[in-house]
Amino acid sequence: MPAAYYHLLPSPLGELLLASDGEFLTGVQMDAAPDPAAIADPKPFAEAVRQLKAYFAGELTRFDLPCRQHGTEFQQRVWGELVHIPFGEQVTYRQVAERLRQPTAARAVGSANGRNRLGIVVPCHRVVAAGGALGGYDWGLWRKEWLLAHERRA
Repeated sequence: MPAAYYHLLPSPLGELLLASDGEFLTGVQMDAAPDPAAIADPKPFAEAVRQLKAYFAGELTRFDLPCRQHGTEFQQRVWGELVHIPFGEQVTYRQVAERLRQPTAARAVGSANGRNRLGIVVPCHRVVAAGGALGGYDWGLWRKEWLLAHERRA
């Protein structure tokens, strides 16, 4: 079993918990505690830290990081679609479902969105409910509002 690593990164949204298996970024979470078996080590996160800082400074609009998260085939497809939502834009759960050629799967898209553990990097915050309502956000609606406003300003 590969070692797990973590790093805590201060951000405008509070402390971000970065997780890695040593090769891939496996988590960017807020309000989360590190796995007790994980090793605190900033080295595996140098590029992720650089890109996240550039994002918060308004200088980066698309992440280019080796990422991996475990999920069903459908969840993987949803997460793969999220990274194609342009910076500063919003789409609805239904629009994501339609892009996946499953137009009746909006609720399943919402569920997959909620299981995303690579917040910000896999931009689930850019998905909103029909009519533009923000819907939910596992890490607090105020953070989703902040991220959307940040992207509008940048």
